[in-house]
Amino acid sequence: MYLFLAFLLVPIVEIALFIQVGGLIGLWPTLAIVLLTAVLGTVMVRNQGRMALEKLQRSFAELDDPTEPLASGAMILVSGVLLLTPGFFTDGLGFALLIPAVRAGVFRWLKSRVTVTQFQMGGATRHGPAQDPFAPGDIIDGEFTEIRPRSNPSRPSKWVEGPHRH
Repeated sequence: MYLFLAFLLVPIVEIALFIQVGGLIGLWPTLAIVLLTAVLGTVMVRNQGRMALEKLQRSFAELDDPTEPLASGAMILVSGVLLLTPGFFTDGLGFALLIPAVRAGVFRWLKSRVTVTQFQMGGATRHGPAQDPFAPGDIIDGEFTEIRPRSNPSRPSKWVEGPHRH
């Protein structure tokens, strides 16, 4: 229902704003503003998208939770779509999503409304609350190699010895 209302109301709001702004400043300045916001928005989306991708890569490298960088990247993508859509209302929403504080607020709001009911690690899928991964009946497949201790454990291996001096 909300999506239907958005598809119905957003074009009506855009047309009304085009008529109002065009009546105040004229046709060509109105079109110039629409084109300028599309170009400016594209440049800003590219720069912020690059920064979001770097944050996402850093979170993967540091084994941090990638949820916020992923959500931020998705919001930047939506911002780009809104900025490329001709209109003043969609441009306003698009530029608002390019503000990091606005994205953080939207992320907090979305996070409070989303409940995770499934997660997957490796190949096993778990539903609901966490379960014991070693419950009876589970099959754990693996390989091993037996390593025998050295006969003289007090002597270091050749690998850690320094260069030989003669």
